Amino acid sequence: MITTIANMLGRKNVKLWRIKAVVEETAELFFVRRELDTRRIKDTRKYEVTLFRDMPEGRASTSVVLTPSMTEGQIARALDRAYAAAQYAANPPYRLPDPVEEAHVSKDSPLARRPLAESAGIMAKALFAPDVQPDAFVNSAEIFVKRVSCRIHASTGTDVSYTDAQVSGEFVVQCREPEDVEMFNMFSFDTLDEQGLSDKVAEALRFVRDRARAQRVLKSGQYDLILSGNSVGSLLSYYVSRASAASVYAQYSTWKRGEDVQGETTGERLDLTLQSSVPYSDEGIPMRDMHLIQDGKLLGYHGPAQFCRYLRVPPTGEYQRLVCANGTVPLETLKGSACLWVVTFSAFQTNAMSGHFGGEIRLAYLIEDGKVTPVTGGSVSGNILEAQKDLRFSTERYTSARYDGPYAVRLKNASVAGTAD
Repeated sequence: MITTIANMLGRKNVKLWRIKAVVEETAELFFVRRELDTRRIKDTRKYEVTLFRDMPEGRASTSVVLTPSMTEGQIARALDRAYAAAQYAANPPYRLPDPVEEAHVSKDSPLARRPLAESAGIMAKALFAPDVQPDAFVNSAEIFVKRVSCRIHASTGTDVSYTDAQVSGEFVVQCREPEDVEMFNMFSFDTLDEQGLSDKVAEALRFVRDRARAQRVLKSGQYDLILSGNSVGSLLSYYVSRASAASVYAQYSTWKRGEDVQGETTGERLDLTLQSSVPYSDEGIPMRDMHLIQDGKLLGYHGPAQFCRYLRVPPTGEYQRLVCANGTVPLETLKGSACLWVVTFSAFQTNAMSGHFGGEIRLAYLIEDGKVTPVTGGSVSGNILEAQKDLRFSTERYTSARYDGPYAVRLKNASVAGTAD
């Protein structure tokens, strides 16, 4: 179908275009308690076509998704509509990515090689392995194992392809006594990480037990705060957003390469790297690990061709994973003095513009005078621009498809709106 689309674009005199052909195979398992409720196998194909249109006002682009079920007439009309729409979205001219033509790249991992259903079964076994106690249990679970074959073909000469695989899902843990409580969890891995999933479920079961017994005794005030797991990745995503070529070009970010973006510190100096789980970006740009921040200093910008060209830096493509190399303090030492360790939020968010972060507390551990009290309710707020002056990261690590780094970070003087009178 790529040839059909390319030939049709040629007849329409569309000179610049890019086609991304995606074949996605998925095995899905749905559980109620430990019983398999539904099994589903899916195979979908689509073609994402991006059309470029040069006009006196500049270069415009628009995209349309085509499917194999469409007739040639439907394809032609969809392309005509997309090309017509492009004229209303002109941007300053920019050079498209340099042409790349390479052999197919396949991910060499058990997750990529094994039959999808077999991998799903392996991960299901890992998910339920810690579910052995009567007082807290996995209420329900969903597992998705996905293999994607992608080919990117462009009029500029690019022709690359790859095969990728990933496993993701969600599960709900429940504890009924002394309070009936459920907690929702998500996971994602780009490897067949059985131990990682089992550890995550075991931790969730511990947390839901403590949430059922948690007290609403948290007082408002300033606390040293410990964040862990995905919340650490969310906090550090601020630096990824501020270093994007799109943000810098639009002047949302004033960061400059080579400058110290962390400022004066008494804690750890940040060391961040960007990684991609796939060998090519959606534009066909070869993806390479990018050392983003070293010793608190910005090393470069990242992003698609358009905004990198505007800034006159090499296009890097768009990354999926942040890697943090920090971590000098064992977790037990990190929480050894008075602090509030928040382990689950209703939703934890970091504002890429202002640096403000916060969320409503579902479960936290109040640590004071050697005593640990599970607490719930209230909310946390702070700003990374203040917190970055004294960051201390755990030596323990946490790994997911989007974040690889310290399991926990300690920040000074976060604001807490408590629930106690």
